[in-house]
Amino acid sequence: MRIGLYPGTFDPLTLGHIDIIRRACSLVDRLVIGIAVNRDKGPMFTLEERVETVERECAPIARSTETEIVAHPFENLLIHCAEEVNAHVIIRGLRAVSDFEYEFQMVGMNRAMNDTIETVFLMADAHHQAIASRLVKEIARLGGDVRRFVPPLVVEELLQRLREQKLAAAAV
Repeated sequence: MRIGLYPGTFDPLTLGHIDIIRRACSLVDRLVIGIAVNRDKGPMFTLEERVETVERECAPIARSTETEIVAHPFENLLIHCAEEVNAHVIIRGLRAVSDFEYEFQMVGMNRAMNDTIETVFLMADAHHQAIASRLVKEIARLGGDVRRFVPPLVVEELLQRLREQKLAAAAV
């Protein structure tokens, strides 16, 4: 069985992520979506919420591609996560040259720790190259329309979270 690991924080899950997930399914039999804890990024959604979102949004993809898709939270090194889930390949999405610089360094370090796990880069579809979770959150915070960047239920969840944050800030 070919097992792939697609890691990220997925805060929130974007249409760019969905595109990479769908395309990665053609490369593997089982795709593990590694959901990083990454407290340094100050996630808007809890780990549990991000896992739920990934499971919900990936269920139709799993059915249509006949690929097993599993959400897997992790807080250790990426290469250790890949070893835990028996991944043969780490799948990374690239949007721009600046992504490649960082990813190139990460691949080198990961190969130094385990040279049996390959990394495959998938270029973001042209329609999704500008999408970044960080920017989606900023656009939503400032009242912009994020419907073309995230799945419909994620739009609702994002707007609800922003309303909750405003209420909490007003109560202080």
